[in-house]
Amino acid sequence: MLPLSIIIILSYLVGSIPTSIIVTKLVKGVDIRKYGSGNAGGTNVIRVLGWKIGVLVIAIDIFKGYVAAMVVTRLMYGQIPFDNVTPFEDITVIRIIAGTAAILGHIWTAFGGFRGGKGIATAGGVLLGLATIEVLVSIGIFFIVFVLSRYASLGSISGAIAFPLTMFMRHNVWNADLQGYNTLIFFAIGISLLLLYTHRANIQRLLAGTENRLSQLHIFDKNKKSQ
Repeated sequence: MLPLSIIIILSYLVGSIPTSIIVTKLVKGVDIRKYGSGNAGGTNVIRVLGWKIGVLVIAIDIFKGYVAAMVVTRLMYGQIPFDNVTPFEDITVIRIIAGTAAILGHIWTAFGGFRGGKGIATAGGVLLGLATIEVLVSIGIFFIVFVLSRYASLGSISGAIAFPLTMFMRHNVWNADLQGYNTLIFFAIGISLLLLYTHRANIQRLLAGTENRLSQLHIFDKNKKSQ
């Protein structure tokens, strides 16, 4: 059993596992950060290697977030070293902290020169156990926007914005009984702002009209030799 400080470190390291870098090196022997958008994330893997490998990377990144928030935290012992002023049980607070550490690990991976992905998939895995309905709505928004626009970044940005908005609407408009809403909404907004920050370059390119649609770039296809 471990103290909170070690839980945070372990969660960060789990999030830091550079899935896309490992997979692309195993499959093609290349560094994904040198191709496509240069980002070490699942959507760039789809862009460069195709949807099958990309979806695998995204699934593993989601799993990383879930493991950090729901599995690593089981190793925690004793009370948390601060006053819990939230309406949540201590374990839920620990899961939020550990999940945040995993997201930061994915964005600034210790195993890839602190150059990771945008954090969308890992954040989804973290939040899946904490705000399931909001996450599912955000995923739906992502796919709708992506299918209509073919911009993976726009889908990710839309999903990030939809997360706190869905929580706000469910609680204040549809009167859903969300435990700890007054605490969780600030966490949701914080995660959303972090994800928007990691997409700041994409936002600039979208506004300038220079962002690449996912269907426009596919470096390694069946008809090309491995590089």
